[in-house]
Amino acid sequence: MENLSKEEALSKLASRIKELRKIKGVSQQDSYNDTGIHFARIEQGKRDINYTTLIKISKYFNLSLSQLFEEF
Repeated sequence: MENLSKEEALSKLASRIKELRKIKGVSQQDSYNDTGIHFARIEQGKRDINYTTLIKISKYFNLSLSQLFEEF
């Protein structure tokens, strides 16, 4: 993993989550309905995500945490 600033890391994570959501073929609203997580806020890359939310997101996409971050 390269040395990323907080902003760069959040931006990369936002892009990764958006990519996974599109692959799954669901809208931000569908994702919110399924999980209660505001994907729109996360995908803007401005919201820091806590550990439990990361766990929920990885489970939603049927990934381990390491798989969620494999693009980093």
